[in-house]
Formats: sequence, structure tokens, C-alpha cells
Amino acid sequence: MRLSPDEMIFWQHGWFKLNGTIVFTWGIMLLLAVGARLITRRLTTEHERSRWQNLLEIVVTAMQQQIKDVGLPQPEKFIGFLGTLFLFVATAALCTVIPGYEPPTGSLSTTAALAVCVLIAVPLYGISDQGLRGYFKSYMEPTVVMLPFNIISEVSRTLALAVRLFGNMMSGAMILAILLTITPFLFPILMILLGLLTGMVQAYIFSILAAVYIAAAISTHELKASAKT
Repeated sequence: MRLSPDEMIFWQHGWFKLNGTIVFTWGIMLLLAVGARLITRRLTTEHERSRWQNLLEIVVTAMQQQIKDVGLPQPEKFIGFLGTLFLFVATAALCTVIPGYEPPTGSLSTTAALAVCVLIAVPLYGISDQGLRGYFKSYMEPTVVMLPFNIISEVSRTLALAVRLFGNMMSGAMILAILLTITPFLFPILMILLGLLTGMVQAYIFSILAAVYIAAAISTHELKASAKT
């Protein structure tokens, strides 16, 4: 039983290994890119719209509302990043119905890469909102003594994002494999549906936590501005 798609080696030359994590990650990226192109190529503002456009508008509207509920007043500024995170993790989970496929989110390298994206995005959004000086000043509040602790907090919560997603996805795959080995004809469909549900929940949690971190990065500036007014 494989613990990670890293162990699926499709091709190797010297130190370079083309493993399942790389193949399935790029496959999901290609699927999302082609799907986005096909759905958005005939967008219209007329009353008669395609079913795909209606579905797209429902998904985008729901995402924007969730982002707004977190505390980000202009969700259109953040939906490109947060929506991509959600769609990638969700698609990685949904594709588990394909025989031979293993979600790349079951690899710590993938979840760490996603967490690093969040680690980079949070200060970028904070700097764009507060300015470079204003954002880094927030690391020294209420006193300069808090600077190392705030930095450690920033890094540790990002590490927690990666480990949480990796642990949940890997444990779900292991439990499914064990149950299918013990009772191959009794639980397959039920466990697959449970795995899909778990994957969607993890995609939601990951993207929402990323939104919360971004909201925290810009909330100090907004609170100060509202206090002055």
C-alpha cells in the first residue's frame, strides 16, 4: 500500500523522477485550464445563457459571498487566488473516482507548495493594502519585542496548513485502502462517497483559512482607518 503518490514512479533518469505527484498535479492544472477556457469562451450578458455559464455564476457568487463573510469587503480582489486554491484541492479530491489515480494533495510536497503560496500571498495583499512600511510595522505591534513571535506565528500557521491538508488526505486514502482490502464488496461505493465529501470539506477549510489569514493581514489598517473617521 502506497502512503503517497510520490512513490508512483512513471519515469526516472538519474536523480530526476517523474512521479505520480507531478503527473497528477499537472493533469489537474491542465484540466482546470481547459475547463475554464471551454466554459468562459461564450459568456454572455443576455437572458439566454448556457447551463455551464449558470453553473459558473453560481460557483463564483458563492465563493464571493464566502470571502465577504470572512471579512474581506472586496471579494473580487481575492477570488482569483482563493478560488484557485479551492478548485485545485476540490478537483484533486473529486478525481479519486478515476481508477489508478491518487490525489497529489496526499503528498506533503504538494500541500507544502500550496501553503507557501498562502505564505507569499498574505504579505503581498497586506502590503498592497497598507503599504510596505505599514504592513511590516504591524509585526512590531504592540511592541517591537513581538517581532520574532509574530514572524514565528506567521510561519507556523502556514506549516499547519500544509500538515493538516496532507494528514487528512493521506489518512482518508489509507482508511479507504484498508477497508477495501478487508471488505472489497461491501463498502467501496460508500467509502468513495465519504472520501469525496472529506476532500470537498478539506478544500473549503484550506481556502477559508487562507482567506482568514489575508483578512488578518489587512484588518489592522482598516481598523485604524475606521477609528480615525
